[in-house]
Amino acid sequence: MRLKKGDQVLIIAGKDSGKRGTVDKILSKENKIMVIGINIAKHHLKPSRKNPHGGIIDKLAPFDASNAIIICPRCSNPTRVSYKITEMSVQGGSTRDRKKIRICKKCKESLDKE
Repeated sequence: MRLKKGDQVLIIAGKDSGKRGTVDKILSKENKIMVIGINIAKHHLKPSRKNPHGGIIDKLAPFDASNAIIICPRCSNPTRVSYKITEMSVQGGSTRDRKKIRICKKCKESLDKE
């Protein structure tokens, strides 16, 4: 999945189209994400000992990851993601460690926090 927890995203489809938010949770098997303040659903509670009157609460609902696009932290524009594999030498040896990083298509800077 091209998104990670903590990424800033722009919603490009659905009832919250045009809003920005931070990714709170990733559901990778279902290809869904949860974004803080986006796609709020009403949840009805029955009366219980913990909540004696019951009521209606707002709850975050997941939505498809294809409805969001990442915002580059460097150029602050919505962008697509490309990938680059970098090789890092391991200290004291000749073996190489490969790392896959996400790259902004517009400014060619890394999207990963290092």
